[in-house]
Amino acid sequence: MSRWGFPVIDFHCHFPGDEPVQERLDSEYEHACGPAKLARLRANAAAYHERVRLARTLPPTEPETRTTEEVAASWRADADDAGLTRVVFMSGGGNDRLAGVVAGHRERFAGFANHQPCAPGAAAELRRAVTELGLSGYKVIAPWVTVPLADRSLWPVWEVCEEYGLPVVMHFGPVNSGGGLGHAPNMDPITLHDVAKEFPSVNFVVAHFGCGYPGELLRLGWSNANVHVDTSSNHEWTRWMPYELTLKDLFRRFHETFGPERILFGTDSCDFPWGYLTPYADEQVRIVTELNLSAQDRRLIFAGNAARLLGLDLPGIATTREDAA
Repeated sequence: MSRWGFPVIDFHCHFPGDEPVQERLDSEYEHACGPAKLARLRANAAAYHERVRLARTLPPTEPETRTTEEVAASWRADADDAGLTRVVFMSGGGNDRLAGVVAGHRERFAGFANHQPCAPGAAAELRRAVTELGLSGYKVIAPWVTVPLADRSLWPVWEVCEEYGLPVVMHFGPVNSGGGLGHAPNMDPITLHDVAKEFPSVNFVVAHFGCGYPGELLRLGWSNANVHVDTSSNHEWTRWMPYELTLKDLFRRFHETFGPERILFGTDSCDFPWGYLTPYADEQVRIVTELNLSAQDRRLIFAGNAARLLGLDLPGIATTREDAA
């Protein structure tokens, strides 16, 4: 049992990648300005990230010197300490590396394929990630996709998701905190509309309550019953919305509109020395309690919905409203 007294599956975490942060930033920004201006962009982004870190009293991220196996052991220890039933990693330094991490802790970890759907051979790579590597779903950073999500060139990828019943987690909105990517053709969740209509059996999960686009996501979910939402991240984006918006507001509105069956708990935990972000989880549990959501709804949000989308049959975890009653 978890530290909160009920089963918990964290549906949105990240295993620390093995690529240097600078390389990740370079690959994101270079197309916009060329290499001569990357240093200034990196400095601007780092300054904003540090301000957010200090505001949330989190320790600084340090360069990881441990082996992948050692980091996995630390992650496993944190998950065990919190009593998590499963941790679902959205990324981890490539599909092969993450698959190796998951294979070493199969009873506690699950992982999603994480590669560009517009890259050559993307559908074949997704099929391999599922059938050979044992990954359980697909994660897409939509603003990095260079063609519209409904472009027919991406159809083979969505067809693989349909064939294997893969849940698809979509990140919309800005990427890499302040100073990062703030505009792109697929920034808005509504760009998923036609794909969700064309593939109604595929469960799409939009991360971070829409990350700056809650209204658009509510409209997307209203029109597509296969669109879900996850609760992960520090929700820094709510600070620069043009109106007052709290995490409690988001929980209330999405519970009213999506219903408890389409909300999945997550924290976005990733790097050490932060480790598992129990304060984020504590805050969400507190909010659900303050909103007086039923025990039935809580069981679905914190574990049952994730188990259903992942096809897990776990003792003590109900995956439908009827079983959770």
